[in-house]
Amino acid sequence: GRPDVTEATLPELLMAYRLQERAAGVGFDWPDTTGPAAKVREELGEVLAELPAAGGNPDRLDHEIGDLLFSVVNLARKTGVHPGPALERANRRFTQRFSKVEQLAAGRGIDVATAGLSALDQLWNEAKREP
Repeated sequence: GRPDVTEATLPELLMAYRLQERAAGVGFDWPDTTGPAAKVREELGEVLAELPAAGGNPDRLDHEIGDLLFSVVNLARKTGVHPGPALERANRRFTQRFSKVEQLAAGRGIDVATAGLSALDQLWNEAKREP
């Protein structure tokens, strides 16, 4: 038979989703998306405060990024978007667009490794406009 899947064996994104479902099952949940959206903004502020440029603490930064990710999963759950497949689609879009950036650069004789952020950002925006 198939072994039981426990939370300890789930990928982290799915585990966060399931933990939040469990909490919601006993009433520990936001009534709508307003609370989770505010929590994402709050957690992002805490991440920004811990960035090295802001004089933050690297240990706290790890903690705050974890909280931000957990909050984003909660917002996704409350909107009815499953975060795992949504992230997979975002990865696919990024891969396709970055591949297009590389193609555009090659066609124009631009070395992506030395082009610089500004040039790559222009190519990225061009790639995003294409279907």
